[in-house]
Amino acid sequence: MSRLTIVTKNKAQETVEELYKDLERRIVASQPGLCPVELTSAFLHMSHAQSCGKCVPCRVGLERLEELVNQVLDHKADMGTLKQIEKTAEVIFTTSDCAIGYEAARMVLKGIRGFREDFEEHVQKGRCRMMTREPVPCQSLCPAHVNVPGYIALIHEGRYSDAVNLIRQDNPLPAVCGLICEHPCEARCRRSLVDDAINIRGLKRYAVEHEGEIRIPDKAEQTGKKIAVIGGGPAGLSAAYYLSLMGHEVMVYEQRKQLGGMLRYGIPAYRLPREILDKEIDALQLSGFQTKTNVSIGKDISLSRLKEQYDALYIAIGAHQDRKIGIEGEDAEGVISAVEMLRSIGDSFPMDFTGMDIVVVGGGNVAMDVARSAVRLGAKSVRVAYRRRKNDMTALEEEIEGAIADGVEIRGMNAPIRIEKDADGRVAALWVQPQKVGAISKGRPAPDAAAKPEERWACDRVLVAIGQGIDSSAFQEFGIPFHRGTIDALESADVKDAEGIFAGGDCVTGPATVIQAIAGGKVAAVNIDEYLGFEHEIRNEIELPPVHLNDNEPHGRVELIERPAAERIHDFCLMECSMSDEEAHQESGRCLHCDHFGYGIFKGGEANVW
Repeated sequence: MSRLTIVTKNKAQETVEELYKDLERRIVASQPGLCPVELTSAFLHMSHAQSCGKCVPCRVGLERLEELVNQVLDHKADMGTLKQIEKTAEVIFTTSDCAIGYEAARMVLKGIRGFREDFEEHVQKGRCRMMTREPVPCQSLCPAHVNVPGYIALIHEGRYSDAVNLIRQDNPLPAVCGLICEHPCEARCRRSLVDDAINIRGLKRYAVEHEGEIRIPDKAEQTGKKIAVIGGGPAGLSAAYYLSLMGHEVMVYEQRKQLGGMLRYGIPAYRLPREILDKEIDALQLSGFQTKTNVSIGKDISLSRLKEQYDALYIAIGAHQDRKIGIEGEDAEGVISAVEMLRSIGDSFPMDFTGMDIVVVGGGNVAMDVARSAVRLGAKSVRVAYRRRKNDMTALEEEIEGAIADGVEIRGMNAPIRIEKDADGRVAALWVQPQKVGAISKGRPAPDAAAKPEERWACDRVLVAIGQGIDSSAFQEFGIPFHRGTIDALESADVKDAEGIFAGGDCVTGPATVIQAIAGGKVAAVNIDEYLGFEHEIRNEIELPPVHLNDNEPHGRVELIERPAAERIHDFCLMECSMSDEEAHQESGRCLHCDHFGYGIFKGGEANVW
């Protein structure tokens, strides 16, 4: 008999692994409004099934904990039950012998403390707060709540103009978002239960490219009210568009010579071509709002003067102030902020990095934009210094992989500590301290200095991309309240203790995504309209196609391809290719229409007004 044999998977083991993958897909596709009590019960049941049964807290405790949570679901619990759940979980957490027990208990404690009101709603009223207020996942997770299933159905029918106009009801920048949106709508797409999330952003882009003539909805009658929008970025333009459709007289004040904000001065043209951006902005202006560019608030006109001239103000100044690393030598010539570098490209006066060694400090999408732009500006080499691991970077995975394909070297676990100057005060090198993985903090392992020598990276330029702040001086002088560097505004966009003044976008949230800024403008528009004494509605009269259940057999997701790296690194032309007609029809046909089937039935189907 052989002393050793090669272990191979049997049928049962293969089946278990397939079931685990199915479970993973089901968790990924869980809707945002999933009942937290049901979720807690499901995880408890799974944890109990994983238990080896050797220790009492895990074997007996998890079974008892599961019974108590199920009492809440079955309407057999009282407020004392919730206290018992918490106490039992605490005992299991502190006495279990392994991670199965104490992690299950930790999850229960996190749930009952984080969703206390939901647990109490089940006990006191026998219902769930979550399930009564969430639409389908893709629409819920889109900050602007665009009717995603609706426009996908229209695309599948070949009604591209209608699809784009349905998008514009909630998002007036569909061309922009079709190219650069971070597509949070895809995160919980229920198609993931079958195979992969639908490529929603790619379909949006396809629809815009086949839209034809741009149509602007009919405007309401003129109200006689005047509104000043300060800032011509996505938040300001969105608010101006909707307010104009509501019949108000709107003037947009922009500090720079062209509209667009970070879309123009922070997004490179290889991701968002300027001709597409200009066409989109021109379309918005058909709604009737006016603009004044090269106007600086506090210098060319005061906030007090604007307050006198207008019935309401909307502040959407973005976040265009650079942030410092805070290390020795940062004042060296050749240390350039990401804001300054990308702005020079937006102003059509790009910097020349021909033959230079470049180091980029940062790990977000802006850092990737800066690094990839440096390659296109002739750099000999581009390295990214990031103090955490590569998979901890906040940049989108496709942006990171794209940068690597462009020739950028990602050097994770290296923290900048000082910048070396030459005799003339110019950058000579960046010194970094290698890091090691530390304890988990806020969902990511924190870096700690490793017991390794410092490293010297010789370079000609250091590009700093570690975030942006707000130029707030003129607004603080007027008395606009700020909190932790951003304008202190409510979720309704009202600025606290400032009658008739509203704010939104990056100047409220901090640097965020374009769709979040658009959502801020939409919220501000409807609340400014209400503040002025109106209740205008943004409607669509688009008839959606009859709903039918599409093929739910597993099918691959259509991914957008990019131009070859060897070709694209020499220009700023659009990098990403669009879908073909065949691909768009196939991809739109994968939608499960969960706005109508299943949970969508209880939500009452489509909404055509807000």
